[in-house]
Amino acid sequence: MTLFVDTSVWSLALRRDPPSSEPAVQRLHQAVEGDEGIVTTGLVLQELLQGFHGPRDRQAVNRHFAALPLIAPEREDHAAAAELRNTCRRRGVQLGTIDALIAQLCIRHSLVLLSADHDFAHAAAVVPLRLWSPGRSR
Repeated sequence: MTLFVDTSVWSLALRRDPPSSEPAVQRLHQAVEGDEGIVTTGLVLQELLQGFHGPRDRQAVNRHFAALPLIAPEREDHAAAAELRNTCRRRGVQLGTIDALIAQLCIRHSLVLLSADHDFAHAAAVVPLRLWSPGRSR
């Protein structure tokens, strides 16, 4: 299984505070230590760099992301993400533009999304998004 790790998990994992007890962060550490497949996209990197301050923090984020494969959305992904977001909205589920694109990338590439953002859980009830859950060891 290849994981797509969302900004919410990276943000919790990269903080200098005491280690997060969030199950998704623990799963990220397990995946990194186990040399599992982890991918990301430029939007996640951008969101993280916007949220951390100072050159040392930016260097740490860039260092963590240097070895990760980046998947880039194609024109069709943007159109499909818009439809995915509209489908969610019609079913009463709010999903942001970037989150819709992340969900679409996960669906297209058959990735399991690792996230601490509950909006994705609501979306997964409406669209074929595969989410990691704590009851699932891998």
